[in-house]
Amino acid sequence: MSFKSVIVVCFQKNFLSFETVVMITYLYLSLLIGFGMIYLILIQSQVHVLFEAGVPVSGGYFHNLGTAIYFSAVTLFSVGYGDVVPVGYGRLLAIAEALIGYILPAVFVARTVIGIEKQ
Repeated sequence: MSFKSVIVVCFQKNFLSFETVVMITYLYLSLLIGFGMIYLILIQSQVHVLFEAGVPVSGGYFHNLGTAIYFSAVTLFSVGYGDVVPVGYGRLLAIAEALIGYILPAVFVARTVIGIEKQ
């Protein structure tokens, strides 16, 4: 209920617009899927970038797709469970993705605060 109250207040006071929420959602989904596809392409090309349970990720296309998207989401949202681990070039990709995942909320908050101060 408190979450609903915060959302209602934000929308009523024009702190947050529906379009902004949709834009941020699409941005996160684009990044998540984009990095997931990069991981998948590397896995399918036999470049070991992700290890699962101590062995390189291998298997069918849909298993690799699921693992790549899962790892991308866990990295982008800074959860990092540790069940899938980046190695080699995968570490560089994971660092870039995590950095973007950290910067986006800060940019959003800064933009919102500046927007509120201008009103």
